[in-house]
Amino acid sequence: MHSQTIALGQTLPHVIIDVASPPTGRLTLFNLYVALSRSTGRKTIQLLRDFDDELFKTAHDPQLLQEDDRLERLNSITKEWYKRVVAEQR
Repeated sequence: MHSQTIALGQTLPHVIIDVASPPTGRLTLFNLYVALSRSTGRKTIQLLRDFDDELFKTAHDPQLLQEDDRLERLNSITKEWYKRVVAEQR
């Protein structure tokens, strides 16, 4: 899954995924999500090996959860700002 950053934001017609732990760290739910979400559906994904089911039972990284909360707050602020700007232009 080293090339996950290359595929970020792209949908690929077929995806081959090696779900082994990467040599420079550990496999996380985020890594797995990025790799799996590149495909167009379940039928276009090929896994190279079995994976540890426990991965799906782990908690999300607290820093990722914090970042998600921060982005949600920014999204709300931006929506409110946009509503005001549009209202002022009328």
